[in-house]
Amino acid sequence: MKKLNFDWSAASERRLLQLNELDEFRNEAYENAKIYKERTKAWHDKNLVRKEFQPGQKVLLFNSRLRLFPGKLKSRWSGPFTVVQVFPYCSVEVWGNSGDSFKVNGQRLKPYLGGTFDQAKSILLLKPL
Repeated sequence: MKKLNFDWSAASERRLLQLNELDEFRNEAYENAKIYKERTKAWHDKNLVRKEFQPGQKVLLFNSRLRLFPGKLKSRWSGPFTVVQVFPYCSVEVWGNSGDSFKVNGQRLKPYLGGTFDQAKSILLLKPL
């Protein structure tokens, strides 16, 4: 056993092979992680719905601040608003019924398809049996 351990050239070659194998494993792990990230990003981007708004279009605005006074029957969508101008990177300027215009993130908007829209809370009185 001692004679085998004295062979420095064989031991150094074996150690270099082990180090090279470790480098190959690490590079393979990096490549697999890169492939996983690319596939996940492609899947995520495929499921995104692009929203294109034109000036003059009617839209509804999502009210995310309704958490303070939540109501089961109260709609979180307010509007309809009219699109005034569309900016790059999904920023949209809308004009409200009160006569003021403001910029909002396009992710908070959805097209208004028409019809009556009542954003007030519906009240239903139940009579005891």
